[in-house]
Amino acid sequence: MSLPNDYLYSKEHEWVKKEDGKVRIGITDFAQDELGDIVFVELPEVGDSLELEEPFGSVESVKTVSELYAPVSGKVVEVNEELEDSPELVNESPHEKAWMIVIELENEADLEELLDSKAYQEFIEG
Repeated sequence: MSLPNDYLYSKEHEWVKKEDGKVRIGITDFAQDELGDIVFVELPEVGDSLELEEPFGSVESVKTVSELYAPVSGKVVEVNEELEDSPELVNESPHEKAWMIVIELENEADLEELLDSKAYQEFIEG
């Protein structure tokens, strides 16, 4: 399983990539593997405000529906519309093509609560 070293990770299996005061968010390779074949992705609208650790959408697989939890607080400034027609991208490319949202970070300190790739790897190996 690949874990980009420049990403941060939540214990709910979302990844966060910092980009000039904004963060790009998706689910990890581990999460998509556990869920199985993704058939539907529900995401928030541009302009929505997200609160740390609150649900912001869901991912539906052939096995289950799983909530997505905001790893940071902020305002949604971009949504990956491609996932509406191609939810399978989450399985094929969870860290590149299947990013879900970009948010304008409300509180930089939220990032300090996230795990680096080494700590996340240890977390999932339990």
